[in-house]
Amino acid sequence: MYDQPESELLRLLAERAGVAADYYDIAGTHHVTTDETRRAILAAMGFRSSNRTELVDALTAWDHRPWVQGCDPVRTLRLGAAPGIWSLHLPCEGADDAVVRVQWFLCGENGERCHEREEGPGLTVAETRSIDGRRYIRLTFGLPSELPLGYYEAQVQAQGGSADVNARFRLIVAPDRCYVPEIFQQGGRLWGVALQLYSLRSQRNWGVGDFHDLANVVEWAGKGLGAAMIGLNPLHALKNSKPYHISPYSPSSRLFLNDLYIDIESVSECRTAPEVRERLNDPLFRARIEAARQSDLVDYDGVASAKREILSLCYQAFLRDNFEGTEPELTPHTDRGWRFHRYVLEEGDPLIRYALFQALEEERQPDSVSTMWTDWPEGYRIPTSDAVREFQRQQMHRVRFFLYIQWLAAEQLGALRKKTAEGGMPIGLYHDLALGSDRHGADGWRFQEVLALGADCGAPPDAFAPEGQNWGFSPADPLRLRESGYQYVIELFRNNLRYGGAIRLDHVMALFRLFWIPRGLPASQGTYVYYPAEDFLAILALESTRAHTLVIGEDLGTVPDWVRDRLRGVGVLSYRVFYFERTETGAWKPPGAYPAQSLAVVTTHDLPTLSGYWEGADIQTRDELGLIVSEQARVGMLAERQADKARILAALKCDGLLPPGVSDDPGLTPVMTWELADAIHQYLAYTPAWMVLANVEDVIGLRAQTNVPGTVDQHPNWCRKLNVTIEDLAQDVRFVQLAAQLRSARSHG
Repeated sequence: MYDQPESELLRLLAERAGVAADYYDIAGTHHVTTDETRRAILAAMGFRSSNRTELVDALTAWDHRPWVQGCDPVRTLRLGAAPGIWSLHLPCEGADDAVVRVQWFLCGENGERCHEREEGPGLTVAETRSIDGRRYIRLTFGLPSELPLGYYEAQVQAQGGSADVNARFRLIVAPDRCYVPEIFQQGGRLWGVALQLYSLRSQRNWGVGDFHDLANVVEWAGKGLGAAMIGLNPLHALKNSKPYHISPYSPSSRLFLNDLYIDIESVSECRTAPEVRERLNDPLFRARIEAARQSDLVDYDGVASAKREILSLCYQAFLRDNFEGTEPELTPHTDRGWRFHRYVLEEGDPLIRYALFQALEEERQPDSVSTMWTDWPEGYRIPTSDAVREFQRQQMHRVRFFLYIQWLAAEQLGALRKKTAEGGMPIGLYHDLALGSDRHGADGWRFQEVLALGADCGAPPDAFAPEGQNWGFSPADPLRLRESGYQYVIELFRNNLRYGGAIRLDHVMALFRLFWIPRGLPASQGTYVYYPAEDFLAILALESTRAHTLVIGEDLGTVPDWVRDRLRGVGVLSYRVFYFERTETGAWKPPGAYPAQSLAVVTTHDLPTLSGYWEGADIQTRDELGLIVSEQARVGMLAERQADKARILAALKCDGLLPPGVSDDPGLTPVMTWELADAIHQYLAYTPAWMVLANVEDVIGLRAQTNVPGTVDQHPNWCRKLNVTIEDLAQDVRFVQLAAQLRSARSHG
């Protein structure tokens, strides 16, 4: 059957697995995928393809897979659309066709059966196939119409003659579009402020912004200024140790929260337990907190150590005051104890697995020497192993500690969402979902079966990174994701959509395709792998609708038009950054050219602040770090920046927004003034974009950017605090002025 040349067989297998044959980068350059790259990516997916025999075997197994696995693992329906059919494959001799009976039913998320059916005998065979001398048949059955939104498990049993098959598949019933608030459907437009939570200074925090500080921001910006939303960095669980484990875009888990953000002093046990109060009042301990608070950079290790110390004491008091019995079985006997118990039951196995990983990792770090889970004893590397179950039984006291601190974080963040709703904020908290997680973290351990640990993901070559970018994450394998019923994807969207009124999906193109880089090869030798986008979009629409959460897709970089068109069709907002909104001549697009279904912002965490951009601070930083190849390149970048500043001033002048006394000659405006920053925000406010965000750093005039891509410890990424406290921000007239102008522009269109 497969008598083509070996290179053609390799191309066929790669194509079936979703590996792109070629692609065009952002500059329009055509890149052809090499056979070396194909083989390496296929190997990361678990295919053997090193020679002709292996390729023929892999292709044959691919052809046979639908027949031998019984039925497709996932079927997706859109609400209101024709339900269609599903197929069942089973071994059956020709003489037995007539006596085959099939019983099947759907089971809802609450465990109840629905739509029970018995089909046959005398079923019509849609197709037959012979595999290794055995005859298989395909039967088709109609799916029920008008099923409510949700996830269903179909359980199937076929009997009769030589047929004896048990199978199951996941049925997903989803809406056509993600949730879009009524205010946008009625033509409304909103604005908000964006910040990095860790960077907040206050007179009371422990050296890192926390949920108490965020509550104060909600009070100030939401109630005081009329902001509709507060944009945040990802709040995912981190190890909080420098230099490699502090980036919110490289978390240990994207399913759970960073306990560093817990407001310790509002924890009930912190107020009621004498031993906790005694430790908090210790002068040496207070000195540690004060030193961390006064530091210009977040001391992640110091803050994490201090908070973990107090949380451990709180945990002992929590168990003592709210539970009875002995380990590993404890029974709650107070309302607070029962609240925790219900939380653990509702979160279920995903939370238990996360806490288990935390406890295992803690135990496997003797003498503070970090070890990765791939180096653990073999029994501990598999989350469902007997060894892990025994560890849980013996160490439940410590596992429960990690359940406890996740509960505290979830309760505090949940209370914040409620506070935004009660304060009348139309959106409230606007979260950020990172693209991936650390392969050596909790998600990498739990979901190793669906991750391609032999590959990284990144971006193809572009002007910013001529050799491409490697972000160091293991991509999810689209084939294994589907075989697992997309459980990882469902949990990921559900856990992140529940805490706010909006969410930004980092690198939203990953719903469609992702740039894979074989481990050990340069990024320039990577290529795209395609994903089941319609299934992903169905899950996203379902979870968004359930959570009443708006979705924004970060669609920067190499984004084909068809991707943006499809995202727009399912109600996902485009993410428009002022720096990049240019015409083909390099001029800034006029406000009217922005799409309405979008969020507009001046800059992002990976780009210079307004002041830094205007003064070339980012170019200076990159030069000092050795990231600019030559003096000629540096001079060219500065010249191009000066030309861009002239284009910005020209755009402001064209729309009547150039501040009085400010020339359109950038040489006469060497630094970013507040008036000029305000004018740029007004420029965005004049766009039809549904949402506009103002970064706190841009309003107060900070020069240094949050993160310099391509660096880890050469620059204080994810560490720098604001130079003023929240209390100072609340008194800053620049925010009052900006808020008044944005409210006016947004309400009048």
